[in-house]
Amino acid sequence: MRWNLDTVVGVLVGLVGFGLILAGVVWKGRAVRPFAASRAHSVAQREYARALQRASDQVIAAARRSAGEGEPAIVTVDAVVRLTREHYGYDTVERHHAAAALRRRFEHWRCAADCVTDAYG
Repeated sequence: MRWNLDTVVGVLVGLVGFGLILAGVVWKGRAVRPFAASRAHSVAQREYARALQRASDQVIAAARRSAGEGEPAIVTVDAVVRLTREHYGYDTVERHHAAAALRRRFEHWRCAADCVTDAYG
């Protein structure tokens, strides 16, 4: 059997492909350190802020639905904290972060006309 350039290149490509497949099988699902810790931290902060915003929106909507005719909807910071913990899985949610998110969404949705909140206290 004679080894020519096509055969050598084919064998090398096959070995590299097999090596990549083997590496993928070995490291599949294994948690690895992020390439940039600062980037991972900033992504985590954005996700936390987004979760607080969504929880605030959900609490406002639920309070408006449950309010009776002519009654103001009562929106509390504790409800935002509880929903963020239960629904979004955060172990610790700081009250002042939840209050700030609730204030922003309270003003965004113009809730002052039909809602009351303790986020400003």
